Amino acid sequence: MPTAIDPDAGQVTVAFGQAGGRATTISGGEAVVGRHSSWEIMPSHSDITGLPLHRRPTVSEQPTVTLAPGEQSNEPPSFDAGAHAASTTTHPRGRTGTSWQVSLPAALAAEKPTDEKLYLNRRDWLKLAGTAAAVGAGLDLLTRRNVAAPVAEAPARAAAPELTRYGDVTTYNNFYELGLDKGDPARNAGTLKPRPWTVEIAGEVKSPAAVDLDALLGWFRPEERVYRMRCVEGWSMVIPWLGFPLADLLKRVEPTSFAKYVAFTTLLDPEQLPGQRARTLQWPYVEGLRLDEAMHPLTLLATGLYGKALPNQNGAPLRLVVPWKYGFKGIKSIVRIELTREQPQTTWALAAPDEYGFFANVNPKVDHPRWSQATERRIGELRRRPTLPFNGYADEVASLYTGMDLAKHF
Repeated sequence: MPTAIDPDAGQVTVAFGQAGGRATTISGGEAVVGRHSSWEIMPSHSDITGLPLHRRPTVSEQPTVTLAPGEQSNEPPSFDAGAHAASTTTHPRGRTGTSWQVSLPAALAAEKPTDEKLYLNRRDWLKLAGTAAAVGAGLDLLTRRNVAAPVAEAPARAAAPELTRYGDVTTYNNFYELGLDKGDPARNAGTLKPRPWTVEIAGEVKSPAAVDLDALLGWFRPEERVYRMRCVEGWSMVIPWLGFPLADLLKRVEPTSFAKYVAFTTLLDPEQLPGQRARTLQWPYVEGLRLDEAMHPLTLLATGLYGKALPNQNGAPLRLVVPWKYGFKGIKSIVRIELTREQPQTTWALAAPDEYGFFANVNPKVDHPRWSQATERRIGELRRRPTLPFNGYADEVASLYTGMDLAKHF
């Protein structure tokens, strides 16, 4: 029986074919440890070993060992690192032939999350390899990297952003369902149970469905996106998200010609989200986008950050990320996505319509009634910095609002 080796040693046990099987330890390539059930096989690079992922596995186009479901081998497959770097193939769960399912052995089910330094070392390696270059102007702070394969190098016109510390990202949050103070969500996060989890897709779609989250995640290949996040309160972060474009999900369910908006709803369960026992806001939390905003390639459904599964306090297991809008648009713990004909009534717009508009585009020229939006405090920095129109993504998204009075439609 093949031996499972501690992932900290840079080697793991791999299963071929059906999920949950057991096979051999990879020696020709390193395995990147996943928080859930899927691992990625990569060429050997000791300085990137150990990055947690939760995504479909990939293999080089020419693995030398082919096994049927349930079959085992003590001969480790070899990998052509050059071919792997140039081209990888994603294989759905449970296929035969050259399809692989890399699964978490029970003995390693409690593996440690990735250390922040290890994550940053991987980013440094990717930069050296030419796979993490940011693309110009508004995309200078966006890395749209498919995490399972390097992307082509693009000319960088600005330095990549310095990431906000993982500890700050996960302990300085607005998630009123888990408490009003910034540290409350992290302290109270244990009440939220992100599995099992069902997402209902309804409204003006040709294929409505109630989908188990893990099944839904199997439809898409996650990507890493490094985005600025600007809170309406005047502070900001830079966060490396994992997720998939919302547009991919919407295309799959086929919006009807009547669909004009997308409404999102958070879980309503005061046992799991004790902040809902108070009448701080009208629960459940609801947010919305215009359909063209939802279909924009920057709009993300996030399932993780910093290479790890999304922490409860950050909106596990599924949240919205729209980087050119204020942070309150990033609805957390989503259980329903509904395409509508009319603009949805969103939670903050109902609570304080003179302060929080439906569009909520980052705009340094339109102040909040109680403070200026011209500058922001980046968490981890002492000095304030100028806020950029559309949070720095104007080149990509400003055309969505051509002809609109952005002071009126704030």
